Amino acid sequence: MDETGILPGVPHLRSLADLAQLVEVVSPVYVRFSAGPVADAATASRDHESGCLLPGLSVNPLTPEPWWDRRLEHWLARQLCQYAHLQSPERFPWVLTGEIVGRGPDCEPLLVDTTVIASIDRSVVDEAAETYARVFRPGDDGR
Repeated sequence: MDETGILPGVPHLRSLADLAQLVEVVSPVYVRFSAGPVADAATASRDHESGCLLPGLSVNPLTPEPWWDRRLEHWLARQLCQYAHLQSPERFPWVLTGEIVGRGPDCEPLLVDTTVIASIDRSVVDEAAETYARVFRPGDDGR
């Protein structure tokens, strides 16, 4: 990986539309915000609050649930925004698939036997945030 989060040998997605095209073809796929697959393979995943060792990589699903009846880009924007706070100069979003071996403390899937599918340009997270703010009601708890 270079400093821009581009992973060699896999597509680098530059828009929500690019990500949507990938999700329509490859399923199931997940997003992870980290220093990348090489860094993740070198260390064990831990729950930061408890210190517990996790049996797999913590990810967020990009493949929508069957009940989702809105545009795919809306799902993707919401999913990217859920963990966008993890993005930093050292951490970037990337797409992967693998076998679910459990759930993390926030009920997120934990993956093993992962395959890297693509990296996501940091600008896509900005686009996701704009889409999220435009099409959702952040903070509305239904009361």
